[in-house]
Amino acid sequence: MANRTKVTVGEQQEINRRRDRLLASIALTAGIGLIIALPFALRAGAEFFLPLTAALVIAIALVPLLEWMERRRLPSGLAALLALIGFLLVANTALVLIVVPATDWFRILPERLPQIQANLAPLIDFYANLQRFVDETVRMLATGPVAAAQTAAVDTPRSLLQFAAASAPSAIVQMVFALLIIYFFLAGWTRLRRRTINSRDSFDGALAVARVIQNVVDATSAYVITIATINLGLGLAIAVSLWLIGMPSPWMWGGIVALLNFIPYFGPMLAAVLLGLGGLMVFDDIWVALLPAALQVGFHMVEANVVTPTVLGRRLTMNPLLILVSLAFWGWVWGTPGALLGVPLLIIIQTVVQAAGTPDIAGFLFEQGTLTVAPRKENDENAKTAETDG
Repeated sequence: MANRTKVTVGEQQEINRRRDRLLASIALTAGIGLIIALPFALRAGAEFFLPLTAALVIAIALVPLLEWMERRRLPSGLAALLALIGFLLVANTALVLIVVPATDWFRILPERLPQIQANLAPLIDFYANLQRFVDETVRMLATGPVAAAQTAAVDTPRSLLQFAAASAPSAIVQMVFALLIIYFFLAGWTRLRRRTINSRDSFDGALAVARVIQNVVDATSAYVITIATINLGLGLAIAVSLWLIGMPSPWMWGGIVALLNFIPYFGPMLAAVLLGLGGLMVFDDIWVALLPAALQVGFHMVEANVVTPTVLGRRLTMNPLLILVSLAFWGWVWGTPGALLGVPLLIIIQTVVQAAGTPDIAGFLFEQGTLTVAPRKENDENAKTAETDG
């Protein structure tokens, strides 16, 4: 009878283990399907998810300012309103400095195309002579005609005013929606955090939730504020340098450099290309025309290799591969706004994952994961008990 009971217990443990693995397999399959479908859902619903995500990131970055005002006995609603007004003032100032002059530059771009071609004529002639030399060399060394280079016609860009007028209603709705999300998130932040912490059953659970919330806020706000300050200094340095060499609209170019510098790696390269194009539109000498781009590259090298590592240190350093993957992913999902949000979203995800832990998927697939730890411990205890009884 005792042997029959032991066999029954072992069979029950095996049934429980298989049931747990089946349920975990179903959950794992559903999770993989959700992960695969999520990017397409985010991309299809960009009109909703993009302003929502941007508003949440901005609101999290504004939480320290909100808490600072609340510690001065300001009501949560008033503190949230003041934080939102401060953000709007900064954003509107940046837009006025960048968008209005940029519209004029795009308007005169078709008129300056002959000057750009004249400035690039030495480089074009050098490339043509080099291409002719290569073609003649290949013709002598190989048989058959050399394929003629194909030329692609480049359409002149249209006015941005028509595009802005066509997309204005949708943009206004998204902007109002994002501002409301920021305000109500900040206004209810203190109550939401207190309710989330108090809803935990144990003190350790409440402490863990509080730590995760605080880490997300600290990491996100520290990165956004620090990088914004560094980029503002970089933009000011570029603006002053361009003003000294006689570049028109120096504050616009400084704002563009500061804004694009939020996108690691790709943003500074795009800023250098735009500055090179702007220099070709203004200056007659090609070497002077390329000077704005050279200044941008020089200042960026100092900022990226000296200033940013010194200011941020090791606390907010991230794996460059993860940054590139995040930029590529969010850029594919939402375009340029997604690329701007790529690093803050990566910080939030990393902070939550570090606090919550990662599942042992490899161990689970090879039957060595956490799901099989409990039955093994139970079997070991049964074996020890049997040895003691024996």
